[in-house]
Amino acid sequence: MAIHPVLRMGHPLLNQRAEAVTEFNTTELDSLIEDMLDTMQAEDGAGLAAPQIGVSLRVVVFGFDENPRYQEAPPVPKTVLINPHIRPLDEAIEDGWEGCLSVPGMRGIVPRYSRIEYRGFDAAGKPLEVKAEGFHARVVQHECDHLDGILYPQRIKDFSRFGYIDELARAGLLPLYTAQE
Repeated sequence: MAIHPVLRMGHPLLNQRAEAVTEFNTTELDSLIEDMLDTMQAEDGAGLAAPQIGVSLRVVVFGFDENPRYQEAPPVPKTVLINPHIRPLDEAIEDGWEGCLSVPGMRGIVPRYSRIEYRGFDAAGKPLEVKAEGFHARVVQHECDHLDGILYPQRIKDFSRFGYIDELARAGLLPLYTAQE
């Protein structure tokens, strides 16, 4: 069990495509997953990708019952997702506020598919196939972007709706509950 520092925007590793996991049920992979879950929990994250803690592998973790950073968000199932593939279920796109542990103190409006199917493997290498919508779908897309070297500011269309959380909240653009971040 270890909590790692989260790399911040500007670190070169966050701009690279991560490598596929080729071996499951190894001590190294199990330790990485445990460290990612511990780090995510310690940082009150909704999710975390391996590159965010300096490991260039296609591994993401996400999920929570309650989250102080997203107080109004519905629960998201706790999931380990390895070598993921995402497929939109239709063309519907939703704009929504996003933040990121690698871009601390900021939020922005990001367009994402409303409904997706994601496939990959769990920690033991068993196939996963899940349909998700709403905030669950947003979290999965956000975390999987990290595996391709994409941070959410790169997806923002309107930079008048991107900024520091406290400033956005003061301007009435962001709900006040997120101002605690």
